[in-house]
Amino acid sequence: MKQLEIYHIDAFTDVSFGGNPAGVIPEAGSLTTEEMQKIAGELNLPESVFLLPPSRPDADYRVRYFTPTEEINFCGHATVALSWLLAEKYGYLEKGDRVALETNVGLVPVEWIIENNRLARVSMTQLPPRTQEIDISIERVAELVGIHPGDVDDRYPIRLGSTGNWHLFVPVRTRSAIDSATPQLKELGRMNKELQVSTTHLFTFDMHGEFDLYTRDFAPAIGIAEDPVTGAANGALAGYLYLEGILPEMEQTRLKVGQGHAIGRPGTLYITVTPQETAPRIEVAGSAVITIEGLITIR
Repeated sequence: MKQLEIYHIDAFTDVSFGGNPAGVIPEAGSLTTEEMQKIAGELNLPESVFLLPPSRPDADYRVRYFTPTEEINFCGHATVALSWLLAEKYGYLEKGDRVALETNVGLVPVEWIIENNRLARVSMTQLPPRTQEIDISIERVAELVGIHPGDVDDRYPIRLGSTGNWHLFVPVRTRSAIDSATPQLKELGRMNKELQVSTTHLFTFDMHGEFDLYTRDFAPAIGIAEDPVTGAANGALAGYLYLEGILPEMEQTRLKVGQGHAIGRPGTLYITVTPQETAPRIEVAGSAVITIEGLITIR
């Protein structure tokens, strides 16, 4: 019989029951892959993250991420949740101001941001962004995500983008169109599997000052109808905006992104895009709240 500490942590929010919930298992070294997947299925949260000893010398820990149905290479909100837990419960603020996490796609550095002598946010540096063109019509995309073709914002290209996981980005003219989207989840999931993308990510600049961007994310291909607030997808979105020339090429850009409001789990992400010689640095930051802590028993 095994008993392990387990946490339910809401990420990209500073209030309970907002943002995106993640399961966090901080001492998972004794677990098999099958056990990790079963725990993620039992928790039935968008993603669960498992902390393991590192396999490379430049990492403090290895992490693995699971949806209720499969392992994925990277998850932003679960990384924020885990890093918040390390600081708040495991004394890492006394050991330093950052930690290096080994993921399936590479090393992800995480920094703790302190304001007024308390932990304010966790900031992770994602992998260098990439984009790919995609041959798909506006009409087909609109049909799959459940909006009118006229709601697709043709000022910006429909593209695939990644900072670890691949996503399909769909520009939308208004926040109201995003909020009213009713995707064909089965068909969308099938297309995402064909494209080998994790999620379809809708975004708009139609915010009138509340945020810089507003987004919504559908992930039926990996067992999640809608992911409330997505660190990986929004980080990749920032990379897409830079690589497509929508953000300034030679100056740092800070973005405040809202997501989750359409499904009653509002969250906020703070993204910094810093131009560099080879590729921009994408940093995604947010706060978190530990809502449940306890033990899980495996017999």
